[in-house]
Amino acid sequence: MTATTTAPPGFGVDTPVSRITGVGPKQLERLERLGITTVRDLLFHLPRRYDDTRELVGLAQLRPGDTQTARVRVRSSMKRRTPKKGINIVEASLEDEGDIVTAVWFNLKFIPRPLQTGSEIIVSGPVKWSNGGLEFVNPKYEYARDEQHHVGTVAPVYSVTEGLTSKQLRDWVEPLLTLASAVPDAIPDQVRGEERLMPLASALRQVHFPATPQEGDVARERIAFEELFLLQLAAERARRRRQSGRGVVVPYDVEVARAFVASLPFKLTDGQRVAAHEILTDMAATGPMNRLLQGDVGSGKTVVAAMAALMAHRAGLQAAVMAPTEILARQHAATLDRLLTPHGLPPRLLVGSTGARARREVIDALASGHDALIVGTHALIEDDVAMENLGLAVVDEQHRFGVAQRQKLRQKSGAMPNFLAMTATPIPRSLALTVYGDVDISELREMPPGRMPVDTRVVPPAERAVAYEFVRAQVAAGRQAFVICPLIEESDKLGVKSATAEYERLRRDVFPDLRVELLHGRMPSREKEARMARFVEGDADLLVSTSVVEVGVDVPNATVMMIEGAERFGLAQLHQFRGRVGRGEHRSHCLLFEGGIDEDGSRRLEAVAHTQSGFDLADLDLRLRGPGDVVGMRQHGLPEMQAADLLDVALQQRAREAARRWLDRDPDLKQYAPLSEAMQAYRGVFDLD
Repeated sequence: MTATTTAPPGFGVDTPVSRITGVGPKQLERLERLGITTVRDLLFHLPRRYDDTRELVGLAQLRPGDTQTARVRVRSSMKRRTPKKGINIVEASLEDEGDIVTAVWFNLKFIPRPLQTGSEIIVSGPVKWSNGGLEFVNPKYEYARDEQHHVGTVAPVYSVTEGLTSKQLRDWVEPLLTLASAVPDAIPDQVRGEERLMPLASALRQVHFPATPQEGDVARERIAFEELFLLQLAAERARRRRQSGRGVVVPYDVEVARAFVASLPFKLTDGQRVAAHEILTDMAATGPMNRLLQGDVGSGKTVVAAMAALMAHRAGLQAAVMAPTEILARQHAATLDRLLTPHGLPPRLLVGSTGARARREVIDALASGHDALIVGTHALIEDDVAMENLGLAVVDEQHRFGVAQRQKLRQKSGAMPNFLAMTATPIPRSLALTVYGDVDISELREMPPGRMPVDTRVVPPAERAVAYEFVRAQVAAGRQAFVICPLIEESDKLGVKSATAEYERLRRDVFPDLRVELLHGRMPSREKEARMARFVEGDADLLVSTSVVEVGVDVPNATVMMIEGAERFGLAQLHQFRGRVGRGEHRSHCLLFEGGIDEDGSRRLEAVAHTQSGFDLADLDLRLRGPGDVVGMRQHGLPEMQAADLLDVALQQRAREAARRWLDRDPDLKQYAPLSEAMQAYRGVFDLD
C-alpha cells in the first residue's frame, strides 16, 4: 500500500493530533498514553511488525488450521444472538467461483456495510471445520479495491493501547505522510552517500506502508541508523572533549604499584593486573580518565580501586569513593582500611548518619587537603563538602546514581579529577557502545582463587519444607543464612510489610529455635548497623531482609541465600543477591523460591540456576527485559529510541565509525544545521553541557 491522500490544509509536523478527524477526547487521551501529541510523534510511532495478507487463495484451496486470505462476494449475512450467553453473532455466506464458505464474527452489534449482501470484499483470518464445512473465524475484512489499505496488502501493526487499533492509526497516518518531507533529515548528504542511506522522508513513508515487509525493515534500519548516529556523535564528542581538557595528572609510579601488590595477602588475577595497568595509565595522561571497571560479584574491583587511590595519594592528591548505600560505604571503608592504612592512607567515612561534630571535622579536613581518602554516600556531594585537590573520584554501583550526581562529585575540586565508575552488574557489549559510548571499559572476568561457585536451585512451592530442613542443617553445622523478600516498587511500605511478615512467620512458626534477625531500609541507620553487626558477628542465624543487602554485605560464614518471590527480581539483581554468599571456605547455596506459577518467570529462574557468570546473565537480562528496563534510559538522559535496537551491535559499530568520520570533518558540528539542531536533544547526556 502507498499513501494516496494528502494532509489537510494548514497541517504541519507540529500540528496537535487533536486536529485529526476522528481523534476525539478519548482517543486523544489514548494517543497521549503512547507519547503521541503531535503529527511528528505520530509519524515516528513506527510499526512493530507487518501483516502480509497479499497472497490470495480460492475458497476451494482453503485449508483448516491456517490463516488465509480470499477475495469473495457476500451472498448473504445475518445477525443472531445465542440463547444462553446472549452473545451477538454475525454470520455471512461467502462465494468464489461457485465455492461457498461461512464466516462468523462474535460480539458485533450490527452487520457492517462491507458484510451486506452483494459486497465484494477481501477477507483474511483463521479457517477451521464447523458443522461439516469450512469457516472463517473473526476474520479481518475490507472492500475489494484496486489498492488495499488493511487487508490483502502489507499492513503495518503498531503498538497500541486499549481502545485504539492499528486500523485507526493506519487511517490517521496515511494522509500525514505527505508531511514527511518537512521533517529535518539529521544525517548530512555526505554520510548518507557513504552509507547508502535513503532520505528520511522516504524512510518514513516506506516504513509505514512498504510494498513488502522487507522494504519496511530496510526503512526502519535507516531511521535506526540516524538515532544511533546521533547517539554516537554525542558520545564521541564527549570523549574528545574530555581527552583535550585539563585533567589532574597522576604519575604512574611503578614502584608504588609493586609495593602495594607485594603487601597483599593474595595474588592478583590477570584481569586485576590488566585493569590496574589501564587505570593507572589513564590517570597519568593529560586528559582526565573516564573509565568503567566492571566485574562479577567478588571479582576484586575494590583492590584495583585501592591501588589507584594510593597512586593519587603518593602524587599529593585526594581520592573519594562514593557508594549508593550506607552499608556498602561502610563495607568499602573497612576494606580500604585493611588495604591502605598500612601504606599511610587511612580512609575517613562520611555518611548520612555521621554526627554533626564528626561531620564538621571531616569537611574541614577535606577542604584543607588534610584527609587524603574519603569514603561515603550521597553525603559527599552535599553543597558544603569541598575538596582541596581531588585527583580521583570513584563511584561504586554507578548505575544507581544519575548523571548530575556523578558530575557533582567530579566538581568538588578545581580541576576535573580522574573518574572511575565500578559496577558488579556487567554492561552488555551492545549497551557499552551506546549508554557508555564515551567511557573506556575494563573488565574483571576471573574470580580470585578459592572462590567456589554457588550451588543455585529453583524451589517450587511443594518443596519449601525440604528447603527449610536444609537451612536448619546448615545452621546446625555452624553456618548462617539470608532470607530476601521482594521490595514492591509501587509501594515501599508493602515491601517492608512483606519482610516483616516473613520475619514473624519464620521466627514463630518455622524456626522458633533459631535466632532470626530483621533488616529493612526504613529502619534508622543506627538500628540497621546494630542488626547487621549482630549477624556479621554470628549472633543471629537468619537475617530476613529486603533488597537493602543486595550490595556491600560481606559475611563469610553465611552459606545460604534464600530469595522469596524470586521471579519478581531482575536476573542481574538475583546474581547480586547470590554474590552475598560463597565468600568463605564453605560450600554455599542459593535457593530461588517461586512465588507463583509463571512460565516466563520459571524460565528466568532456571537461567540463573544454570549460569554463574554475571556477564552472561547481563546479556540474557537485556534480551528479556530490553535496554530501557535494564539500564534506566531516562536516568541516563537519553532520548527514547523509536527504531534502534540496542542489541544490534553491527549497526552500532557502523554508526560509531560514521560519527567519528564526520567529527573529523566537522568537530564543532556547524557545517550542517539540521544535525546541529538534532544534537540539542543530547545536551547533558554523557556529562556534556
